[in-house]
Amino acid sequence: MASEPENIEELSFEDALKRLEAIVHRLESGDASLDESIRLYAEGDALRAQCEARLQAAQARIEKITLGTDGKPAKLQPFDAG
Repeated sequence: MASEPENIEELSFEDALKRLEAIVHRLESGDASLDESIRLYAEGDALRAQCEARLQAAQARIEKITLGTDGKPAKLQPFDAG
């Protein structure tokens, strides 16, 4: 990987996911040295955590529409993943 990534917290979800996919590809290729593999793994773990946090934040903002007896939207409720 030639260029150093930006600050992970500043990456969009999509850019973080692309970077994570590139890291996985590089690690799976077997071309990285041990030191580079360790650095890539650490970066990948930080990217995974960032993506997971963004997904959890997005999920918390999703609202569930409750339909009334007439079939029309009656109210909004916070999303409950459980």
